[in-house]
Amino acid sequence: MAGRAKDEERQFRNGNRGMREGEHLRLCPQDYTCCSSQMEETLALQSERDFLKAVEENSQFLLTTFTQRHRRFDEFFRELIDLSEKSMNQMFTKTYGRLFTQNAHVFQELFVELRRYYSGGSVSLSEVLSDFWSRLVERVFSLVNPQYQFSEDYLECVSKHAEQLQPFGEVPRRLRVQVSRAFIAARALSQGLATGRDIVNKATKLTADSECVRGLMRQSYCPLCRGLPSLRPCHSLCLNVMKGCLANQGDLDTEWNNFIDALYQVSEKLEGPFNMELAADSISVKVSEAIMHMQENSVSISTKVFQGCGSPRPAPGRSKRSPKESGGNRRPFRTYSPEEKPTTAAGTNLDRLVTELKERLRPMRGFWVSLPHTICNDEKMASDVTNEDRCWNGQTRGRYLPDVMGDGLVSQINNPEVEVDIARPDVRTRQLIMELRVVTNKLRHAQSGQDMDFMDSHGSGGGDQSERYNDDWPGYGPNAPPYSKPPRNPDSDPAKPPRVRERNGSKWNRNNGHGRDRSATSQLSFSLFPLFFLCFERTICL
Repeated sequence: MAGRAKDEERQFRNGNRGMREGEHLRLCPQDYTCCSSQMEETLALQSERDFLKAVEENSQFLLTTFTQRHRRFDEFFRELIDLSEKSMNQMFTKTYGRLFTQNAHVFQELFVELRRYYSGGSVSLSEVLSDFWSRLVERVFSLVNPQYQFSEDYLECVSKHAEQLQPFGEVPRRLRVQVSRAFIAARALSQGLATGRDIVNKATKLTADSECVRGLMRQSYCPLCRGLPSLRPCHSLCLNVMKGCLANQGDLDTEWNNFIDALYQVSEKLEGPFNMELAADSISVKVSEAIMHMQENSVSISTKVFQGCGSPRPAPGRSKRSPKESGGNRRPFRTYSPEEKPTTAAGTNLDRLVTELKERLRPMRGFWVSLPHTICNDEKMASDVTNEDRCWNGQTRGRYLPDVMGDGLVSQINNPEVEVDIARPDVRTRQLIMELRVVTNKLRHAQSGQDMDFMDSHGSGGGDQSERYNDDWPGYGPNAPPYSKPPRNPDSDPAKPPRVRERNGSKWNRNNGHGRDRSATSQLSFSLFPLFFLCFERTICL
């Protein structure tokens, strides 16, 4: 074999009188050559351009996928929120007329905050929903008691103790769980896709160092300088050069795979128990159910409020009637038929989007360690693995004998083609690894309905893993146990501060509208108000 190679080289030199000794070459073997120093330098630059182009082309599907999927999901989620608000406005205006339009700002503020949360704002979903229900209970309480005149202080007293009163029943808790889980997952997925796009952009914006360029030149254009322009590099030679040039990218592999897995799992949650479409559809329906619950229980709720906040003043020109009587002429609150519920975003649905995303995520695992193989499998870059004896081995035509290196920076310690300083990890690559860890952590918490940005010392981040409502997500969890209300942990659900100003003492200790504090005896009696509730409901007081 060696004799045949020498014969071919001798024949080439005899037919190409322009060949000369290559002592002037810095990158290619200093043997007979047709390249000048300037030609060698020009070809080295070309080899670098070829390499960067190959990296860009082979990573294009990653960049395209993350860019397009982020845009489609983002448009879809935003449209769902818009449609949910539009549907609520239409249905509530039709049903409640001026009662709704006069208080529409309460609902508008809810959707403003939901959009701000989804867009990445520093917003706590639990606080947003809590504030919404506090404002709503003030409005509805006034509507079910039109025979009374309520001051701002009185209504604040009502909202402050709404958790004790539970005027809307279990609906606020149910809506909080469903909306929080869906919005946390949707935001995490959208942010994850945007982060994936940015990381691919950064990881593929390379600058080949001098050792990498030397290896690229020796494998790609030194055959040309030896008068063998059609001779392709041996496949193993190409792999060693690419693994040396892409050593830092190879170190992304572990965190990259974790990131892809987390994206996949969150997307599955979104089409399953954390369905964003169902959550958006349910907002107006659940709010309507809550209002209806308060309407139906207005007598008992109002009685408890009057006991705790004091007797309200009668409205001017109205006789004092019971809450039950006062509601006789009003249009009843109601729930809505399926055809009145919000429609999904036009042109697509969540199941289709998730299915398409999962199909594109699967081949992304292991991308960075497989990139050298992908590049070298291109016939323009290297010879086929079946042609090991008649390829360019870095010196001449023949088999490439050195072993192929492993993946990542440390594995390049003995790379025969690219000298890599394994003691100096690339700073930018370390930063990308940290970015991947952060976004993966967010995605994993989102799978449990938790938002890392708003997690307190008890690990509560908007969702509650102990709460399940199977009827919120039809078709999911058919074997799940029936819902049982978990014991409330007051530490994990801190009271929301007053919206306007701090006040001294509890509103339960104030005589509404008269500006006079009750006596110490009165204050003591009202501090036992929760016990009074229990006695009142049982009609027995021990």
